[in-house]
Amino acid sequence: MNKIGFDNDKYLAMQSEHIKKRIAQFGGKLYLEFGGKLFDDFHASRVLPGFAPDSKVRMLAQMADQAEIVIAISAGDIEKNKVRSDLGITYDVDVLRLIDAFRGIGLYVGSVVITQYAGQTAADVFKRRLIALGVQVYTHYPIAGYPGNVPLIVSDDGYGKNEYIETSRPLVVITAPGPGSGKMATCLSQLYHEYKRGISAGYAKFETFPIWNLPLKHPVNLAYEAATADLNDVNMIDPFHLETYGETTVNYNRDVEVFPVVNAIFEKIAGKSPYHSPTDMGVNMAGKCIIDDEVCCKASRQEIIRRYYQALCDKRDGRGEETAIHKLELLMQQAKVSIEDRPVVAAALERSEQTGNPAAAIELPDGAIVTGKTSSLLGASSAALLNALKYLANIPDNLLLIPAIVIEPIQKLKIQGLGNHNPRLHTDEVLIALSISATTNPVAKLALDHLSGLRGCEVHSSVMLAQVDDNVFKKLGMNLTCEPVHQTKKLYHK
Repeated sequence: MNKIGFDNDKYLAMQSEHIKKRIAQFGGKLYLEFGGKLFDDFHASRVLPGFAPDSKVRMLAQMADQAEIVIAISAGDIEKNKVRSDLGITYDVDVLRLIDAFRGIGLYVGSVVITQYAGQTAADVFKRRLIALGVQVYTHYPIAGYPGNVPLIVSDDGYGKNEYIETSRPLVVITAPGPGSGKMATCLSQLYHEYKRGISAGYAKFETFPIWNLPLKHPVNLAYEAATADLNDVNMIDPFHLETYGETTVNYNRDVEVFPVVNAIFEKIAGKSPYHSPTDMGVNMAGKCIIDDEVCCKASRQEIIRRYYQALCDKRDGRGEETAIHKLELLMQQAKVSIEDRPVVAAALERSEQTGNPAAAIELPDGAIVTGKTSSLLGASSAALLNALKYLANIPDNLLLIPAIVIEPIQKLKIQGLGNHNPRLHTDEVLIALSISATTNPVAKLALDHLSGLRGCEVHSSVMLAQVDDNVFKKLGMNLTCEPVHQTKKLYHK
């Protein structure tokens, strides 16, 4: 059974209280930077078992009449089609998804800001698309010498060149599809413009990771570094907090580097800064809500391994850099973990070696591991999925869940009707076939009823999977890793 290491109810209560206090600290206007994922924070739910992916947005929904959302996206990320690894969609598409999701729970989305804009064609196209959809769009630009050249940054030639984002509510939440989108710079730019207009405003930061009151090399904080290996973010001791309070806390390099800018802006607004350190700016209570440290440490070590495999696959597909792999190898050493600590890896590779074909392995909640092999009817991942459902439902292995009479027409449609070359059923197709079989087969229905039991299970494939299989595992809440090899030697892989 999956163990819980984090008290989510305690977290919501403590976090809400701290945000309310911070809002009260400033009169009239608060720009609240939400780091990480505001919606669907699956990284937090993986490394802090018990953390609900929608915790932050549930809290905001309670303040819907006071809050508005501004979504920041980097023009560079649009240009290079950066993908959210947890959802498999590009950042620009995720902006549209986020707008719909916020509106769906009654939160007001005021606008989108494209940051670091330097004439990127893809950013221009995306801006036109948003405007056509009725979304207000603003543009912010690179600043030479950022973040060190404070006099230039806090001037009409720095933040002053950015378009002022028109807002109408006291709490302005700045969020983004992922890290490196320019959320903090957007907040600071807005403070500068508010100051120029004589409007009192403040800034605070809601950043879940790194967790300030955990040790620097705690696995939870190392897992955050692993998640941002491509950005080369580095966790570090907050030197400002240590100097002021004599207390060791953890922050990360970008916040530490930009802190003098924050101080300079606040000094222009109020004569002095209310903050003495980057840690002071935050309201993160996550570290105080860990109820089983060992559970969170174990989960975080697994996350580091998963990030390592993802980096290997990204490099294989030309989307990643060797430097990210080297950093993740170092993080694994610091966390005292290796690929041998991920049991499904050895199980999948052993099964593949036995059969001479791709194979997959799934680790179930009780620690049991089931495998799946490639056959004429099913891909290895599909077979492993069915075998896992059999195990959860206590169905004998020799019983067929889907008869050939159901599978064969689907294969015929794929090859003859749709022109595919691979007749084997992908995971989405096998689940549809199982649903059809369940209408007349009680055993198949029993297996289908246990689908939710796969959430949180670990999966490893001996080859890189098609995007459709990757997406299905994500939707099921399963944690997938793959060997960085393709099943065939073709240059084009769907």
